[in-house]
Amino acid sequence: MGTFDFMLPYYGDVRLMQDAVRSILAQTDPDFRLVVIDDGKEPDVPGWFEALGDERVHYTRNEQNLGITKNFQKCVELSEADHVVIMGCDDLLHPHYLETVRRIIAAREGVGMVQPGVEVIDGDGRVTQGLVDNTKKRLYAPQVDGRRVMAGEELAASVLRGNWLYFPSIAWRGEALRKVNFRGDYSVIQDLALVVDLLEAGEEMVIDNSTTVFQYRRHAVSESSVQAFSGTRFAEAERYFHAVAARMDARGWPRAARAARFHSASRLHALTMLPGALRRGQREGARVLAKHAFTAGQR
Repeated sequence: MGTFDFMLPYYGDVRLMQDAVRSILAQTDPDFRLVVIDDGKEPDVPGWFEALGDERVHYTRNEQNLGITKNFQKCVELSEADHVVIMGCDDLLHPHYLETVRRIIAAREGVGMVQPGVEVIDGDGRVTQGLVDNTKKRLYAPQVDGRRVMAGEELAASVLRGNWLYFPSIAWRGEALRKVNFRGDYSVIQDLALVVDLLEAGEEMVIDNSTTVFQYRRHAVSESSVQAFSGTRFAEAERYFHAVAARMDARGWPRAARAARFHSASRLHALTMLPGALRRGQREGARVLAKHAFTAGQR
């Protein structure tokens, strides 16, 4: 089945990162490499990795903080395997994640992306299903009973309408990932941009929800939600959707272009964040949120 890399861009809570690492090392399929790229300065972290004594684990610390996108790009550049996961440093794998994903890949040779079954956990590790994830599931995710293959305009239109994917859980075909990599001009929406770029390059995705193999951690307050209250996230989203709509038109994917111009999930998200921005007195943020929520398709 070829080699497999878990790439772990790390910054933040040490305990959650250690739990993520333990979940990788507990895989029933032991044939993988784990590469941790530390973008922080926590003093005890290098020693903890050295004490693991596991030759599959490769740890490196950046000389200076690169930030999210550049550290993601570095993960891609340092990956070597046939298939790659860029895992969140606070997420968790079920023990049979790798075994399951390998089986999916074997059934669809050459697939560019695999979205396996995911459950959402909160900051304390409890399985949860909040508004964001219920909306993803009920309004935007395609109906999949077991396994489905999607590609091209169909999948591009789907994720541009509402990004229902769980990016850290996705297994990528390494060659395709390294050829495209993350765009350097986005700091929040870079995961969606990567998927659409790969679809434009002709890659397809297998969605398989028959078995839950990944726990995606959704915190009450995250970097993306802090940016959301200030409006930063949605200013970036507006710029991306405008640019990608023009690309979809040029490619002859009109449904994807319309989905990008309307970007209904992003607008709904901005609308739900608007009261919080007003409560925090962030008037400029509220202005950006309102513009994003109410002026779709006018550019």
